[in-house]
Amino acid sequence: MKYIQLKIVLCFVLITFCPLLLTAQENNLIDIEGVVIGAMGKPLQEALLVIENDRNISTTTDSDGKFFITAPKNTDLVVSAIGYQQKVVKVSSELNQINLNSVDVQSQVQVAFQKVKENDLIGGVSFVNLQEIMEKNYTTYSLEGLQAFVGGYNGNIWGSGGALVLVDGVPRNANTVLPTEIDQVTFLKGVSAVTLYGSRAAKGVIYITTKKGENKKQEIKVRVDAGILTPKRFPKYLGSAEYMNFYNQARQNDGLEDLYSYETIYNYASGESPYRYADVDYYSKDYVSDFYSRYDANMEITGGSDVARYYTTVNFSTSGDLLDFGEATNNKTERFNVRGNIDFDIIKDVLSANIGANAIYYNGRGVNTNYWSNASTLRPYRFTPLIPLDLIEEGDIASQTLINNSNYIINGKYLLGGTQLDQTNPFAAIYAGGYNTYTNRQFQFNTGINANLSGVLEGLSFKSMFGVDYETSYNQSYNNNYAVYEAQWNTYAGFDQITGLTKYGEDSKSGVQNISNSAYNQTISFSGQFDYAKKFDEKNKINATLLANGYQQSYSEVYHRVSNANLGLQFGYNYADKFYADFKEAIVHSAKFAKGERNATSPSVAFGWRPSEENFMKNSKAVDNLKLTFSAGILHSDLDINDYYLYESIYTQTDGAWYSWRDGALNRTTDSRRGENLDLTFVKKEELNFGIEASFFDKLITLNSSFFTSKLSGNVIQASILYPNYFTTGWPNSSFIPNVNYNDDKRIGFDFDLRFNKKFGEVDFALGLTGMYYDTKASKRAEMYEDEYQYREGKPLDGIWGLQNQGFFVDEADIADSPTHTFGQVKPGDIKYKDQNGDGLVNTQDEVFLGKAGWSGAPFTFGVNLTAKWKNLTFFALATGQLGAYSMKNNSYFWIDGDDKYSIEVRNSWTEETKDIASYPRLTTFNSDNNYRSSDFWMYSSDRIDLSKVQISYDFPKKMFQNSFVSKVGLYISGANLLTISRYRDIMEMNVGGSPQTRFYNLGIKALF
Repeated sequence: MKYIQLKIVLCFVLITFCPLLLTAQENNLIDIEGVVIGAMGKPLQEALLVIENDRNISTTTDSDGKFFITAPKNTDLVVSAIGYQQKVVKVSSELNQINLNSVDVQSQVQVAFQKVKENDLIGGVSFVNLQEIMEKNYTTYSLEGLQAFVGGYNGNIWGSGGALVLVDGVPRNANTVLPTEIDQVTFLKGVSAVTLYGSRAAKGVIYITTKKGENKKQEIKVRVDAGILTPKRFPKYLGSAEYMNFYNQARQNDGLEDLYSYETIYNYASGESPYRYADVDYYSKDYVSDFYSRYDANMEITGGSDVARYYTTVNFSTSGDLLDFGEATNNKTERFNVRGNIDFDIIKDVLSANIGANAIYYNGRGVNTNYWSNASTLRPYRFTPLIPLDLIEEGDIASQTLINNSNYIINGKYLLGGTQLDQTNPFAAIYAGGYNTYTNRQFQFNTGINANLSGVLEGLSFKSMFGVDYETSYNQSYNNNYAVYEAQWNTYAGFDQITGLTKYGEDSKSGVQNISNSAYNQTISFSGQFDYAKKFDEKNKINATLLANGYQQSYSEVYHRVSNANLGLQFGYNYADKFYADFKEAIVHSAKFAKGERNATSPSVAFGWRPSEENFMKNSKAVDNLKLTFSAGILHSDLDINDYYLYESIYTQTDGAWYSWRDGALNRTTDSRRGENLDLTFVKKEELNFGIEASFFDKLITLNSSFFTSKLSGNVIQASILYPNYFTTGWPNSSFIPNVNYNDDKRIGFDFDLRFNKKFGEVDFALGLTGMYYDTKASKRAEMYEDEYQYREGKPLDGIWGLQNQGFFVDEADIADSPTHTFGQVKPGDIKYKDQNGDGLVNTQDEVFLGKAGWSGAPFTFGVNLTAKWKNLTFFALATGQLGAYSMKNNSYFWIDGDDKYSIEVRNSWTEETKDIASYPRLTTFNSDNNYRSSDFWMYSSDRIDLSKVQISYDFPKKMFQNSFVSKVGLYISGANLLTISRYRDIMEMNVGGSPQTRFYNLGIKALF
């Protein structure tokens, strides 16, 4: 009992004196307002100030370097900033300015199996710190807009296509990681930079490094975005009446009578009875919304201690659809993911480990039809999508019976329309055909261990990585059957009304859940390496690596796994950060070849020299840094060899010929399809590249540029021209021709990354210009043509080949006086082509090189990024462009014949009356093989400049949140895909047969806790 009484007394004492203690503590707190100054007397933004014994009391400086903090008097205040030495000062009322000393802190850049200082990069490497970019440029795709920050990248590296994408060292798709999760993206372009990754890296490597935890107080970052996407442009098609006029014109061109009478055309044109005389615009607001929404929420948690560091992010995004009727109003896509990275010390400075995991849940919902594909093919008069019930004649018992028995009365007042030929159509399918869902689940896991082996040998260490990824997906659908109705009309009451209905199909719901398109893939990856780094004195440093690396990918319904395995050796030397030398060699392995041809070596060398450190330049006021690099190497690759066992001969009865014996029994031949070649081997890539890295006038101007040239030899083909003609037979269809290494390709080009940084008054300006020019050539081909101009050898790899047009045939006399066109009967108004070889015939032998298609990017691509920062307000803009490539107007919007849907292009079609101004061939209801083939008539320049992004950001003053749990709040508004500048903008912004291109307008808010 006495203990209870004692506790009551102690509680009373605490309650009585606690306010006094708190008051005393509060009286010890003082407010400090000051500024943090860095190099050259400039205020430091984002400097961190934290009380050493109470990490919960902290703040950061604003854009003017100013800070405000409330802290206990005479406590230690730790001040730190990137690139500066940490400083500890005593809290006092006189503390109004803190000066920090700068240190040489360089970014650590992830390259192949190691990180190096930015200053020591050689061999064709570029990188971006995406965290910095995201502060001013919110994006939703990991590689979006990076063409404007990295020279030599335009979606492909140096125009090769198919770069190897690694996320934390594991082969992964770039869309499995969000920009908010990324720390750094490295572009390994040169041969020396990619050697250690083996065969799969022959077209470059994009290495994405995700964020890691740090030894600091826990921080929580939250970002919420809401945006709308609006269509850029829809295809434009003729309405019903105009279509009928032009279709009659096509029949007249064919010597046929008109199909549609003037009365019929008038009825469709008047619009007085739209349900009887359908004129369906598939892109109207009745079916397609003006915009749809996208929402995104992201939270990041990071922190740690000396023992363990952690990073976690949680993200959810959802977006809708432009279709705005029926079941399509429920269309949506949702993505949820959780990523976590942990780094921890097992034995401090001796043994450490890391674990990374990512789970992605993706769900989509859609309708059981392809609306956009149908919109590009269905003619506007074919059927009425909906039949109004109030137009059905009173007393029509048969029709009322059909209505009463229907399961689908749309909005209580419509039946589904259709015809005998249109019993399934996109409108009925969207209203009544059910829906489908898409489910995708991905799990990614990687772990690694690092061991310091200096106890065995000074400078020796070991590192390993193991990763397992698994992805599964499937479609789930409810497929309903439905009836459509065709109306019979009368006007004997003085107006149009429905006098009867014809029903096609039946309404039914099976309730069966259908599973389809099930798929999975799995990736297992591993690497292990010994690293050695030794610094002999202040000038001489060496490093070496011995490693084994490989991965294996399994895909559903694919028998043979995709494998990549290699051993690697690297040795580097650095003299005083002035001279660099690096040697690498990989032993690559591939199961795509016969035994004896499955291994090859891939060596490379790289050298660097920094003249700016030489005596003759060291004290230059204009040149801050100048580094010249050179690299060369040979890579053996199986990357473009798309199948296994291509070295083996094949015998099959598939498509074999039938023959019979005297008894009448039928037998099938066993035919050879391919000969054997056990010497089939790797494709060899030989590459040279030169680089320059420079900065001028105290980093006012910086430049990174590379020149590259490569030769790809031994591409695999099966070429009949290399063997006698008796190696193949037409019947039975057989071939003894093997696959061989024969074709050669060449590439040459240069890239650049030029940046300007300057402060004008209180405004910081940063301007970046990037670009790449490259050219390709088919340097060796197995081919034989009668005419020299048709040889592909010596021409670009992405060449467009076709006929040269000479306008339209004017009349029959013009046709008679011209070479014979062999692509079907021609008439006045058809395209006339040049007879290149003068043999009196126009055929495929008259096809010539017309231009570059830019399959892996146009010959010249470029990007521009601009940042202007005034106090807490930031303006950012990004533009990209391309020059020198061509495209073909060869889809259904332009190539129209027979019963195709007519686009507005036919308004310019050739007739006797318009032959002097026509820009489109004559219309026909037959096939028009002569007109619709590859020729310069349909070519257009794909030169363009795109205003890809504009964003305005504002960070609220930190004083607003002083002494609160909120450290920082920012607001931003942005627009993406805003403008295309091109002569052919209308074509470039238009999608035919697919969902439209969109502009994206976004409002976002971010906060730091």
